[in-house]
Amino acid sequence: MQIHDDTYNKGMEILKKIDSEHYQSIVDSFKDSVAPDLGQLAVEFNYGQIFSRPGLDLKSRLLATVAGLTAMGNTQQLRFYINGALNLGWTEEEIVECMMQMLIYSGFPVALNSILTVAAEVFAERKTKSNKGGSE
Repeated sequence: MQIHDDTYNKGMEILKKIDSEHYQSIVDSFKDSVAPDLGQLAVEFNYGQIFSRPGLDLKSRLLATVAGLTAMGNTQQLRFYINGALNLGWTEEEIVECMMQMLIYSGFPVALNSILTVAAEVFAERKTKSNKGGSE
């Protein structure tokens, strides 16, 4: 697959801003998968074309993504984006409020699972990591 260097590099920079610790391993995880080109496409399209658009800042895009994934009940990707939202300056309280807002649109079961399971786990993991001085 042909890599569009400008879009791919722009996407990698944005992905690095979202999660500087894990961004490369996320992309690399696709290499041995059933769809090895999917990582490149995700970087180019999601981050290089959509997340880099000028209408919203990256911080706002992360909160919008948390809201959308919460409403959809997509708990697998939600973990990554909650971490990213925290990395970009949203507080736990703001993220929970955003997720609570989704109760209206997704219903209680979906939002409750997202808040009480995924968000709670992410917050606890970050506190544990912080208490250990960032070492794993």
